[in-house]
Amino acid sequence: MVHRDSPVTEDELHVYVDGELPADRLAAVENWLATHPEDAARVATWRTQADAIRARFGGLAKEPVPERLWLDRITRRGRVWTAMAAAAVVAAFVIGGATGWVARGVSVPAQASPFEMFTNDALSAYKLYVGEVRHPVEVPGIERAHLVQWLSKRLNFQLRAPNLEDIGLKLVGGRLLPGPTGPAAFFMYEAPSGDRYTLYCGTTTAVQTAMRYQGGEQAAAFYWVDRDVAYVLSGAPDRDQLLKVAQAAYDQIESRPSSQPMAEKM
Repeated sequence: MVHRDSPVTEDELHVYVDGELPADRLAAVENWLATHPEDAARVATWRTQADAIRARFGGLAKEPVPERLWLDRITRRGRVWTAMAAAAVVAAFVIGGATGWVARGVSVPAQASPFEMFTNDALSAYKLYVGEVRHPVEVPGIERAHLVQWLSKRLNFQLRAPNLEDIGLKLVGGRLLPGPTGPAAFFMYEAPSGDRYTLYCGTTTAVQTAMRYQGGEQAAAFYWVDRDVAYVLSGAPDRDQLLKVAQAAYDQIESRPSSQPMAEKM
């Protein structure tokens, strides 16, 4: 329990912005902000970003959570990722996924391939977490080295979390998620405007492919496969901007010169 006269912490400032600060600490925080202009400016910035996120992604955040991303399923220990389970997931989505939550606002072929289903899983994760203000990730971006090491160990291959600051995107952080054929890594990036992008990756049996686009009314993605690893970069359906972000991520992940075009013309 925090005493009413205790120093104000950064966590309390975040809670204050969210309107969840206990009443007995409200006066202390407001007095602190009145005498600490730098913290007051940070709080104002956080509020602006939170309002932008809610305005842009609030509709997505209110959609029902797909059953396969329920918290008890994500955190269940000892889950065995077998080919049979993967096939069952794919079959379930093929039968009902085209009209389900995963495909909402996204064009899904009637005979979707396993890799297209992988892309839809990535878009599901984007929709689920993009509107979160306080808890969009498990591990914050300031712990980049730990985050990459942890996810690499869980996925059993060396990951890279691209540094996208040159194009104005800050790493919010990441989390571990279930994927169609095993665990998947999820990284989130944010622009000063509040726009967010996510990179979802995991092992796959799909054949290697150049970058491709999948669009929709609320969310879109560029996806590719390289050396048995699938990558999906998701964001708002602004194809040119999304391609810019995807290309920057691709260049770092694959260590390929940016002068070589990767996106296929659709």
